[in-house]
Amino acid sequence: MQSAAWLLVALPLLGAAVLLLGGRRTDRWGHWFAVALSWASFAVGAAVFVAMLGSPAQERARSVHLFEWVPAGAFTLDAGLLVDQLSMTFVLLVTFVGSLIHVYSVAYMEHDPDRRRFFAYLNFFVAAMLLLVLADSYLLLFVGWEGVGLASYLLIGFWNHNPAYAAAAKKAFLVNRVGDFGMLIAIFAMFAAFGAVDFGTVLGGAGQASEGLLTLIGLMLLLAAAGKSAQFPLQSWLGDAMAGPTPVSALIHAATMVTAGVYLVVRSGPIYEGAPTAQLVVVVVGAITLVYGAVVGMAKDDIKKALAASTMSQIGYMMLAAGLGPVGYVYAIFHLVTHGFFKAGMFLGAGSVMHGMDDQVDMRRFGELAGQMRTTWLTFGAGWLAIIGFPFLSGFWSKDRIIEAAFVGEGWRPWVFGTVTLLTAGLTAFYMSRLFFMTFHGRRRWDPQQHPHESPALMTVPMVVLAIGSVALGGLLVVGGAFTSWLEPAVGYDHEAHPVLPVPVITGLTLLLVAVGTFLAWRQYAASEVPVTAPRGSLATRAARRDLFQDDVNEAVFMRPGQYLTRSLVFVDSRGVDGAVDGVASAVGGVANRLRRLQTGFVRSYAASMLGGVVLVLLMLLVVR
Repeated sequence: MQSAAWLLVALPLLGAAVLLLGGRRTDRWGHWFAVALSWASFAVGAAVFVAMLGSPAQERARSVHLFEWVPAGAFTLDAGLLVDQLSMTFVLLVTFVGSLIHVYSVAYMEHDPDRRRFFAYLNFFVAAMLLLVLADSYLLLFVGWEGVGLASYLLIGFWNHNPAYAAAAKKAFLVNRVGDFGMLIAIFAMFAAFGAVDFGTVLGGAGQASEGLLTLIGLMLLLAAAGKSAQFPLQSWLGDAMAGPTPVSALIHAATMVTAGVYLVVRSGPIYEGAPTAQLVVVVVGAITLVYGAVVGMAKDDIKKALAASTMSQIGYMMLAAGLGPVGYVYAIFHLVTHGFFKAGMFLGAGSVMHGMDDQVDMRRFGELAGQMRTTWLTFGAGWLAIIGFPFLSGFWSKDRIIEAAFVGEGWRPWVFGTVTLLTAGLTAFYMSRLFFMTFHGRRRWDPQQHPHESPALMTVPMVVLAIGSVALGGLLVVGGAFTSWLEPAVGYDHEAHPVLPVPVITGLTLLLVAVGTFLAWRQYAASEVPVTAPRGSLATRAARRDLFQDDVNEAVFMRPGQYLTRSLVFVDSRGVDGAVDGVASAVGGVANRLRRLQTGFVRSYAASMLGGVVLVLLMLLVVR
């Protein structure tokens, strides 16, 4: 069955091609065609998964050869897919959650005149993400990597008639190109060192490579991951990416693009295990992003941007775990899977709130929506409880495992990284509870002209399914160590690792911080009056509202110097190079213009000129003698 894995990519790619080439002729049925092909891809993925379960654990991974791709002298590279436990985990997540988002989008985009084009981009996004996780080489992975970058640019700027939205798409595109630079350097280094870029050769030969080389490759891969997964210092595009339609936000944040960096680091595990410095940098970047996203999330009043900050922070958890090595790989992917469900559910819930509130996104203009939108409230509430780590919900099982893994190790590291993950659990509880209470509870603050109402079934049914996953999926995967046993053959697992603190103590402290964070948010944003206009706030609050001045820093460090440099080059080019060329041309033209006046067309003039010339020559000869 694994040999049919190419259908996973081909089916949504076919959908995108038909809708884009079919044009307006597909307007009436194109959206359902895209939905059907997305679900068909999930069906193929489920069939492959069932077939893999029937095989022994060590024989489940299989390479699928597609065609000869790059024949260049002694170097050849075949295009192929790697169907193993890691890639199949992503396949099931991307196709299932992605298909639910397709269904939701049918109603959400019902009145958009370009709905067909929107669904074509959605299908293309899913196909590119599936190629990224299924590729058996870094080069083919890069094709999928660029595919999701292109699709995100098209989707974020889908309503590009709004200049701000078009600028947001360009920003996402440009920042991601910085990360892509790192990916290209890493691929070039692999080729120079190993003479190949396929996973088998590179990861298999990492044990014999020098630490310096592996550190270079690891840092460049981290740069790529930081761009794609919105990690520090390349996170500036994520908040602005909310300009796209809300289903796009759900797709990018939950099931596809921003998780690609976590996949890349975990897939490249043997490289990082041979480069401890690069591995430590991954953990540090994850820890910084974890706190950064939480701080920004506490001050945002835009419901979608608050969720975006939450995504940044949660992926910080995943990256930190991925940098811990085999003790954290499984938990990074575990949290990625559960996060995919509750974050997608909350983004779709935010879209439902916007649907009922005339596209209002300011939470200070909400309040008391729980009684107006019961299904949205319940499903969003499931996601909220899951992400803060409420006992026995999905986030409790996955995030707490990362916190425990962060306390594993020797020296200062477990105390620093473990404390950071622990404290951020309390911050997460605060900012997510703030979001939930400001939206659904407290005194109503919306305009009397607005009439909040529940969304249609096409939107609420996917939200209900995701809410069920938010509640139960984590518990199901943790029973009997099912998820750990499933992933261990592909990514490894350290059975001997023990935290420096007893697990019950870590769990108790985490739950205490979660309770404190939730209570503080309830007291301030549910039990107290929420001002419709945001107060000026402290310096820290104002900084958090401005994303800790990340745009200002980028503008001062990169954009302005770049502008000055280009303006200087333009000046040198126009006044220097072009000026010199234009000056010579003007001189030649001036001489030619004067000489042209001698060409009058009158024979007597020419005869007079000749006579004058002869006289002049004779006079010169006389003078010389």
